[in-house]
Amino acid sequence: MWVTTGKEQFTLNGHTSSVNAVAVTADGKRAISGSDDKTIKVWDLTTGNVIASFTGESSIACCAIAPDGVTIVAGDESGRVYFLRLEGMEELT
Repeated sequence: MWVTTGKEQFTLNGHTSSVNAVAVTADGKRAISGSDDKTIKVWDLTTGNVIASFTGESSIACCAIAPDGVTIVAGDESGRVYFLRLEGMEELT
């Protein structure tokens, strides 16, 4: 992981506009990003692949991942707040 080595492992490509927010799970295996393209993407940091995506109503301004590793909270620029849960993912203990 780049966090421990300081070296870039790969670039996460998938958003079509600026990324405004990023959150990483406590175990460092997944990242969540929110963008001006109105999407929230969940990334597998071991492969660099998108494993889930959600489209909101307007630009995503912020995002966070709960300690369980499967609950996401995000807000868009219009003031909406989204509560999302990753199904089929193991909760962190």
